Amino acid sequence: MGRFIAVIVFTGIAIAQFSFADTKPAKNADSQFASMEESSSGGLPALPPVPGGKGTVEGGLIRDVDPVRDQLTLNVFGGKPVKILFDERTRAYRDGVKTSLRDLRRGDRASVETVLDGTNIFALSIHILSQSLEGECQGQVLNYDAGNGELTVSAALSHEPIKLRVPAGTSVLRVGQAASSSASSGPSDLVKGTLISVKFDSGDNGQGIARQIAILATPGSAFVFSGNVVFLDLHSDLLVLMDPRDNSSYKISFHPADFPMSRNLHEGAHVTVTANFDGSRYVASAIKIN
Repeated sequence: MGRFIAVIVFTGIAIAQFSFADTKPAKNADSQFASMEESSSGGLPALPPVPGGKGTVEGGLIRDVDPVRDQLTLNVFGGKPVKILFDERTRAYRDGVKTSLRDLRRGDRASVETVLDGTNIFALSIHILSQSLEGECQGQVLNYDAGNGELTVSAALSHEPIKLRVPAGTSVLRVGQAASSSASSGPSDLVKGTLISVKFDSGDNGQGIARQIAILATPGSAFVFSGNVVFLDLHSDLLVLMDPRDNSSYKISFHPADFPMSRNLHEGAHVTVTANFDGSRYVASAIKIN
């Protein structure tokens, strides 16, 4: 439901290469086994494409690594442990140098670029850093205590709220369509329900320290989305639109009875939707089939 902003996509992965000596088999059985092995390895199904959609960066300490299930548990700074899947498509780096996934260790300080793969969290890249970490989270404001500078966010890729410290002077700005709704922005925008993206550093005690907060949508603000319908459920009064301008998908609620043209809606249709953000969802006020 929230708007997400893109994070850095990294390239490169260390690939182990093997060479085989060209030897003459001594027995027919060995020859047959070698042929079966070659046929089997050559027939392995190719890995599916990397999950699409916008990624986000999770920063924290690796609590454990399970090479059998191809997953790791990351203690997210300011949040709870998160299980993250990885495989041969995941790229790994240590202080900027390509490394093997086998080198991941418990206690490593990691910055993990993740994306949703169905209901699972998948690692596009894992960066092990010996120095301070940077992270990014997107979600909705649950609470902001200006007195002690503590911000609680319901993050999109975390089952538990994330608490961040917001020092005085932290940059707070509106971006995208939200930028046009007000000439100024500041901590007063951090009301409950506001959609935000936060870039933060890790403190000495493991708590995230916000260094930049982007306001994506405040309750009551209006937005205009344009793109293709990728999901439609008239019984649930819901459509999902993919806007190519930022390559993000948006869940938009609407009442079909209020839009007679909705009988012509279908997946794949190109539409323009004006919607209001009420603090929990986007609600359509106008729909036009292009």
